Amino acid sequence: MELKKNMIMKEDLSNALEVLKSGGIILYPTDTIWGIGCDATNPEAVEKVYKLKGRSKDKSLIILLENENRLSGYVNDIPEVAYELIEFSEKPLTIIYSKAKNLAPNLLADDGTIGIRIVKHRFCEQLIQRFRKPIVSTSANISGEPSPKNFHDISDEIKAGVDYIVQFEQEDLTPKQASTIMKLDPSGAFSFIRK
Repeated sequence: MELKKNMIMKEDLSNALEVLKSGGIILYPTDTIWGIGCDATNPEAVEKVYKLKGRSKDKSLIILLENENRLSGYVNDIPEVAYELIEFSEKPLTIIYSKAKNLAPNLLADDGTIGIRIVKHRFCEQLIQRFRKPIVSTSANISGEPSPKNFHDISDEIKAGVDYIVQFEQEDLTPKQASTIMKLDPSGAFSFIRK
């Protein structure tokens, strides 16, 4: 069983990488709920995600990185407390940072902030590591509709609108939840947006 899972994952990684490199969008499992993803540095790919979700452009999307050492490539001022929050958080944590850089401009909030989650998930970590760029992660639903608890909750409209659907973890029916979101000021002050 484990061998089969590894083979599926290997094939998924290869296919998802090709789609990301060509500016397409993927449907994939994360450490929280299933997500719609694309190259976080490609404005055209980001635009496709907004369009598929029917999401307003004034609602920014979040990105995933595979480890905190990569943060400085996409955020200008990282308060020291960020590393402690990431290290000690017991559940998936998205932190909103000020002064984002090197990302698609249409990904950022109007005030230049960006939400970043250091993902702890085997498939995502390997995908981001191989892609060498952050990927967008937004819930796999049409804006305003409930977020999917597992793969089978995802609408046909979303499935039909992506360029690749990852096979890995489709049969996992464990209900998943969205991450905690906190906003972190360059001074180190933070507040919770979603607990």
